[in-house]
Amino acid sequence: MRTDAQDQRLEQRLADAERRFEALAEQLSEPAVLRDPERLRAIGRQRSALEPLASAAAEVRRVAGELDQAREVLLDTDPEVRKLAQEEALALEARLAQLMRRTRELLTPKDPLEDRPAVVEVRAGTGGDEAGLFAADLTRMYSRYAERQGWSVELMSVSEGIPGSVREAVFAVRGRGAYGKLRRESGVHRVQRVPATEAQGRIHTSAASVAVLPEAEEVDVEIDETDLRIDVFRSSGPGGQSVNTTDSAVRITHVPTGLVVSQQDEKSQHKNKAKALRVLRSRLLDRKIAEQETARSRERKTQVGTGDRSAKIRTYNYPQGRVTDHRIGLTLYRLPEVIGGDLDELIAALRLAEQEERLQGAAGAGGPAEP
Repeated sequence: MRTDAQDQRLEQRLADAERRFEALAEQLSEPAVLRDPERLRAIGRQRSALEPLASAAAEVRRVAGELDQAREVLLDTDPEVRKLAQEEALALEARLAQLMRRTRELLTPKDPLEDRPAVVEVRAGTGGDEAGLFAADLTRMYSRYAERQGWSVELMSVSEGIPGSVREAVFAVRGRGAYGKLRRESGVHRVQRVPATEAQGRIHTSAASVAVLPEAEEVDVEIDETDLRIDVFRSSGPGGQSVNTTDSAVRITHVPTGLVVSQQDEKSQHKNKAKALRVLRSRLLDRKIAEQETARSRERKTQVGTGDRSAKIRTYNYPQGRVTDHRIGLTLYRLPEVIGGDLDELIAALRLAEQEERLQGAAGAGGPAEP
């Protein structure tokens, strides 16, 4: 629930955006600007960027005015008139809520990495074999969510435990908005359930960690070859005829940071090296982003964001059929659907909470942020 102070800040930012839009429109008609093509283009770009927000602000004001009128009619003595006014007020309230969500999105600076592919790493934590089974459940959950979104999933590496369990899985998810939607999944996920191996029916608590990294491009992170130590070794585990008989597996160590990436899923040493470098580059970019987040969190408390990967973010309680996200205090009694890949409600709630937080942070930092 928003406070009055939050509403006033939002109204102030919308009013400021409208004033900037009108001022830019006036500048476009000034003779000095018309004679300067470069300045004309620059002001035109600024005005075009502000136009969606100015239009949304005008629509918010219009709908809010109509809602006030409908509420006044609710005081009418005629029951039929009051009934019609009630129906109109409900429709206008829903429309206004939709517009407010839209303006918040417009006011929140877009993450430049939003549409990047995501590299997702799932690792079993405390809980022994049960943690590995839970890590496998999470891997399937994200794969199914990706399928629901129409995204593609490429398994980059997997280390298995007992049948049906995963010690570590790394996979790339590609599609519009993949990193933007999945990045808030980073952190420790906890499960409470009776393991299949538990004879006495006792509930156990296990955990798995998830890291979601933006897939890095070469221009994002420059890697000096002299900073790399590359070891090749014979692959282990199941595989094709040549997997276990040639030195095709690759381990890359980034000496300055100590980051280590191993890859052995491909038969070709060249392909394993290329995959390992992709993961290493993404981890280095993620490290860079984490440092920026740390610096930003010194100025304001980060509640959602990418956050601390060691922090418990979500609990999956099987006996109660519930999923609780601890960052925003949201509990859903739809555990089978969530584990089956229906993450839309959770991801939408986390996104909205972050928008609110960033909106408040921008307002607290002084003045409205440029859209």
